[in-house]
Amino acid sequence: MVSLVVATTLDPASINPAKALLAMPGWQHRGPTFDGMRSFINGDKLRLLEHDKSIIAEDDLDQRWEKATGEIVDEVIFLSKHTAVSNRPALAIHPIGIPHLKEGDEAPQGGRPGWAAPPNPRMGQWLILLKKIAQSHNLIPEFEITFEATHHGPVTSKPTMFIEIGSTEDYWRREDAARVIALLVWEGLGLGEGASVGNWSSNSERKKVLLGIGGGHYVPRHMDVILKDDVWVGHLLSGYSLPMEEPGQSKGKISAKDIGGTWKQAIKVAFDATKAAFPGGEILAHLDQKSFKSWQKNAITEFLGEQNIKIGKPADFC
Repeated sequence: MVSLVVATTLDPASINPAKALLAMPGWQHRGPTFDGMRSFINGDKLRLLEHDKSIIAEDDLDQRWEKATGEIVDEVIFLSKHTAVSNRPALAIHPIGIPHLKEGDEAPQGGRPGWAAPPNPRMGQWLILLKKIAQSHNLIPEFEITFEATHHGPVTSKPTMFIEIGSTEDYWRREDAARVIALLVWEGLGLGEGASVGNWSSNSERKKVLLGIGGGHYVPRHMDVILKDDVWVGHLLSGYSLPMEEPGQSKGKISAKDIGGTWKQAIKVAFDATKAAFPGGEILAHLDQKSFKSWQKNAITEFLGEQNIKIGKPADFC
């Protein structure tokens, strides 16, 4: 079982952390080259794959690696840049998928409509570790340490996360930020002096997993719970991934079945992918209550009940 880290030469926020990672000890030899991509081998745990296309352009790299090498991929970690209208410097982690799009919809940032990759179970603990490493390298408070909501591709079938540097060219090229990301991967996978971080086990005493529903792209209400209680984190669906068609005038009670849009599909896909990533876990939906209108909250609550998806309050994740 190997961890597959993916970088692209087109993106300084991707290739610079990869170079910093390759400067660390234990890299034995070059791995196989396939489809124009280069690979590097470190022990029996870590593989680095480097290509020259957009980071979201190469689908099914996990399956393709398994076919090329015979090794089983345990997880996929993409290194990438982050962009934001605010241009604020940031180090971010997020799961991937576009579960709200319909078949036939355009996927401008890769992926497959109606799909979400299993979220990497390490994300919650790695965000906390990232904050610690960034602090020790004096990147805080200059850089914000944050989750982003689930979005974009490429298609994978193994537990996946993106780790990003944002939000402008100057920050993408920052060597200290690249070093912090490389250390996160190194320490998080247990290749340094300590044990690996964020290993899910069905025997874990803490089995509750947060499925975030609602809020903005940086999921602040979900972040409050995650940073406070060190919880397991699944998919994080922001409001734009929950398209809901406002119902017309009705004299009776409005139910979930009366509200169109792909919001139900998005929730179901995200829940199923999160459940697959945390076998034996208890997936609890955490709602950003204030981000919904009353009819939206009522419909979502009703649908979650129909799907036997429990709703968790912040105290439930302690």
